[in-house]
Amino acid sequence: MKLNYKNNYIQKIGLVALCTSLFTLPACKKSFLDVDPQAQQPAITFWKTQDDATKAVNSIYGILRANDNTGFPAIAIESVGGDDAEKGSDPNDASYYNSYDDFSVSSTEGQLQGFWNGQYKNINLCNQVLDNIPAISMDAGLKARYLAEAKFVRAYSYFRLVRAYGDVPLRLNVPKDASEFNIPRTPKAQVYAAIEKDLDDAAAVLPQTYPAADLGRATKGAALALHAKVAMYQQKWTDVLSLTNTVMTMGYSLFPNYEQSFRLNNENNVESIFEIQCEIIPTIDGSATSQYSQIQGVRGTVGGYGLNVPTAALAAAYEPGDVRRDATIIFRGETTPQGDAIPVTVPNPMYSQKPYVPFNLINSSYNQGAQQNVRVIRYAEVLLMNAEAANEQGNPTLAKTSLNLVRARARGGVAGVLPDVTSTDKEVIRQAIWKERFVELAMEYDRYFDVIRQGRGTAVFGPKGWKAGKNEVWPIPSNEIDKSAGTLTQNPGY
Repeated sequence: MKLNYKNNYIQKIGLVALCTSLFTLPACKKSFLDVDPQAQQPAITFWKTQDDATKAVNSIYGILRANDNTGFPAIAIESVGGDDAEKGSDPNDASYYNSYDDFSVSSTEGQLQGFWNGQYKNINLCNQVLDNIPAISMDAGLKARYLAEAKFVRAYSYFRLVRAYGDVPLRLNVPKDASEFNIPRTPKAQVYAAIEKDLDDAAAVLPQTYPAADLGRATKGAALALHAKVAMYQQKWTDVLSLTNTVMTMGYSLFPNYEQSFRLNNENNVESIFEIQCEIIPTIDGSATSQYSQIQGVRGTVGGYGLNVPTAALAAAYEPGDVRRDATIIFRGETTPQGDAIPVTVPNPMYSQKPYVPFNLINSSYNQGAQQNVRVIRYAEVLLMNAEAANEQGNPTLAKTSLNLVRARARGGVAGVLPDVTSTDKEVIRQAIWKERFVELAMEYDRYFDVIRQGRGTAVFGPKGWKAGKNEVWPIPSNEIDKSAGTLTQNPGY
């Protein structure tokens, strides 16, 4: 059972959400054309009861499945720049993706704005919760948990922003007057510090598990695992090792079948640490909004648009016998394990299999595959972070143990393939871990940033047009700079 996060009116309340800009004072004025929204609770009567608090927190989860978070903008910013993914589809479809793939994108390209808006919408909803719920008279334990959930999602959104753009405006409260709207970029070290504080606070309160009715909410394990990832991007290896060691005692394990772990019937499984919950609920208007599967589904079938497809480099990266190759890539002309025959006439030789929804489960009344959850953090990544931290800290034994657990599943029970890593050489193990991240986490919106944090941007992406000193981050959307009247500055080289 998935937790059903209805898109509540609370998404539209608050100073920032009432107008389009985060950085300029809204010019919102009452006029004779204004009418009260029907069947929606006005903001002035909100933030009174425990039920209001529940609706507000649920809205935080609901917006995570929106297009800006998991669809077109997220693919542009977090996927097609990597060497595991490219545009796909027909040549003229979403051609703007090519500018991300070859690093020629300018600050006016629309997906930059979409991703930026998406993260700040998340943050705005979290800030509204954190500013307003403390004053509500309600169950103290539930109040503390709701605040912790908001801090987790805020940290997740700021992490996505800071690794995409570098320095970004750090807003930890809803603006109260004109002086608080137009704020400059905050140095990324301070943003990372705020993220880590939110995750520390969240982990101290969040439960390790939930009853079925609340499945999908942020847990203690999610806060600790995300904190480990944030620390990894800062090369805080002692922290990464400590945090992942803790998560590894919390009952998570690798789902035995890699391909099946991404299917609908195995969502929120024993490997899942945090997933964005998606569902089709006909009785709830606006519930089926996710385009995650639709955008990446096999073009020329009922599956979807065929964008964000695997690369030849990814297909070639798998070792012989690695079950993850056929579980990550749908090949033209194959028949999927669920029995869908992929025509030899589809436009692209490969498509992403992780967002795949079997054709018989696609509801034509909604976005294709709108019920497919988005895996954000899996236990396999925790093991690989643990391996990398252990290796960097001079513990090759632990590094190999964690790394080889991931490789063992990828054998699919076949002896003689994907042998264990046995070397004790630090550089050999490091390269093995980086390679394992490539194939294990392929098409999961991480590879581009992984290569950059590893300091290999020029070596891996240079042939595509990547330039050191510029392409470590994407440009700040020009719209935001214009609206700020120059308070926001542009990244070098754009």
